[in-house]
Amino acid sequence: MPTTDALLDERALSKLKWRCRRGLLENDLLIEKFFARHESTLTVLQAKGMGDLMDLSDNDLLDLLLQRKQPDQLSDPLAQANASTAEARDVLGMLRPAATPFHPLPHH
Repeated sequence: MPTTDALLDERALSKLKWRCRRGLLENDLLIEKFFARHESTLTVLQAKGMGDLMDLSDNDLLDLLLQRKQPDQLSDPLAQANASTAEARDVLGMLRPAATPFHPLPHH
């Protein structure tokens, strides 16, 4: 049994990526950016957090990613619980920068 701070092995990463496929294209694009940035450093705990977030509906997940809602603002108590785990909050913090639009600095 791997320790929780151990990196995901290739098989576990592949399973997680499959589990993270979503019905909303916007979610898929944000999750793809997340994996492009973090897949080589994901831990077992972070994979658990990602799994907790994948239990959410597509609309709840998108609201969280775009910071339209916080986990405790979701209407479904089970969704609130899944999105409020320490692991889910950690991963949400990693996912959200991928959702922030790029704003170039103005030229002087």
